[in-house]
Amino acid sequence: MSQMFTLSNNHGSITIDPALGQLFEVFLTDGERLIAPLNRAPWVDDPAIQADPSLLPIEKRLGGDFFCAPFGGSEIDGVPNHGHTANSPWDIEAREAAQVTMRSAFPILGATVRKRVQLGADAPLIYQEHWIEGGEGKLPVAHHPMTRLAGRGRLSCSPKRMIRGRKTPLDPGFNRLAVGVQTQDLTAFPAADGGTVDLTHQPIGTRHEDMVVMIEAEDSLLGWTAILREAEDDIVFVLKHPRILPSTMLWFSNGARDYAPWNGQHTGVIGIEDGRALGGEPGSNAAGPNPVNALGVPTVFDLSPGTTHRIPHVIGAIARPAGWDMVENIEIDGAHLILTGSNGAQYGLPFHAGFFEEDG
Repeated sequence: MSQMFTLSNNHGSITIDPALGQLFEVFLTDGERLIAPLNRAPWVDDPAIQADPSLLPIEKRLGGDFFCAPFGGSEIDGVPNHGHTANSPWDIEAREAAQVTMRSAFPILGATVRKRVQLGADAPLIYQEHWIEGGEGKLPVAHHPMTRLAGRGRLSCSPKRMIRGRKTPLDPGFNRLAVGVQTQDLTAFPAADGGTVDLTHQPIGTRHEDMVVMIEAEDSLLGWTAILREAEDDIVFVLKHPRILPSTMLWFSNGARDYAPWNGQHTGVIGIEDGRALGGEPGSNAAGPNPVNALGVPTVFDLSPGTTHRIPHVIGAIARPAGWDMVENIEIDGAHLILTGSNGAQYGLPFHAGFFEEDG
């Protein structure tokens, strides 16, 4: 099995674990600042956890970002939670100093899944592309990047047409948010104990596990989520094509799970899980009639022989500009990515023009 390796250039480094196709550890450089935008679970170096045969590989090595196909629980015998793409080896097809192309060793519903990971040549950005080639069936997928806040933070995102709670709690009794509800207001999500919760101000509570699903607005040109981390004094953001990945699952994990491997240690973590899925529900729920696809929003990719689906995605981070307390907007202007702060000031980064075009 291939060993972990590191991609690097002047704008950062990515340590990749080909045993899981995982971006295991990431550092991005903005000027003089070295930023660690993605979380690593505290047990990834614990020998007892790593030797536990009852845990899935991705549970043992939780962190960074990985591609889930199918996303969520699997009803297919022998397919682990979040799929073989997150739990099984990937073969390296081509590798350079700052980019790699890989292929999942396991076909997914008969499809070949490939990925390319590339560090931005002129900005602290990580460009990822996945291709799902051929196969047959209906497949929910999602990215799974996770960041961690040591203290407080502000969350913002592109406009959404709907924000849904889960049908059932992730961990019953430890949900801060109500289940089976929906809203259009990120600042007033219904709380489990009555009232509302402002999801733009983090953390939203102590000892809780929650997830909401945000559905992109119909006229969205760019899907984005940004978290300004106050203690880290930086901004972590992710970008997606709003029609290819119309949903974003926000996972709030803050110390509620007291069983292995979590053991109450997984705190302040926010997963920004851009996908075409139904909030981690089983694939049959995503494939059948549901409240999201009833709006005309797809919750699966339809696989067929001779068809290729390309899925572009970007992760970035910058030092917090002076005077910013949250991100108001992110947009692409030709070969530039423009972030706008709460004070109206803008911060520009060079960007791969055309990266989010449907034909790549």
